[in-house]
Amino acid sequence: MAQLLEVKALNKSFTIHHLDKTIHAVKDINFSLDEGQFIGIVGKSGSGKSTILKMIYRTYLPEEGEIIYHSKQFGKMDLMCAAEREMIYLRKYEIGYVSQFLSVMPRTTARAIVENSVIEMGKSRQEAKQVAEEALRHFDLDPELWDNYPVTFSGGEKLRLNIASAIVKKPRLLLLDEPTASLDDASKVKVREAIEKLKQEGTTLIGIFHDLQFMDGLCDKVFDFQQGKCLEGEIV
Repeated sequence: MAQLLEVKALNKSFTIHHLDKTIHAVKDINFSLDEGQFIGIVGKSGSGKSTILKMIYRTYLPEEGEIIYHSKQFGKMDLMCAAEREMIYLRKYEIGYVSQFLSVMPRTTARAIVENSVIEMGKSRQEAKQVAEEALRHFDLDPELWDNYPVTFSGGEKLRLNIASAIVKKPRLLLLDEPTASLDDASKVKVREAIEKLKQEGTTLIGIFHDLQFMDGLCDKVFDFQQGKCLEGEIV
């Protein structure tokens, strides 16, 4: 398998100016990922797990290190140095991100959010309608909610909508920041099924999970932040 992503000697700190204090969120992180693999990230709260995903997505800029990504459009590139227009393209067509929170236009319905994700990938409006309905149904979102605004949804409903919107794009790389955090067991099963299908279709994934049972048998590698290294195979 060809390598898709390599993180080299990554460092990131945050300065709390009113306290005159610097917090080292990520220090000398290294790991790599081949196409189609799934790496799970584990570690205690506040260890910098989400910071890693945000640096790959370029919400945060690292202070040191490299994030080498093999883009279908741009070839081999360091995401630290990528132009903003390149990052906009990658976020739209190649790299997906799912967090615990849903951030969308307040006057956009749940159905439209998912349909727009499909249309962005060059599909017809009719195909987008079909794919969106299949995704919403898979994640057990009540059809009565499809044409409502997500501002009225519960936390779990928003999260399921967020996941649906990301997976329909079938990104080359999907970043998952605790996507099962507020879900019940039945919804977690639906998320796992969707992740397994994406992986079978070739999507590469990086996921943060506190539920180690959910990760078992799903991840090819586990990055343990406490040990600062990647571990092959089973969850430890």
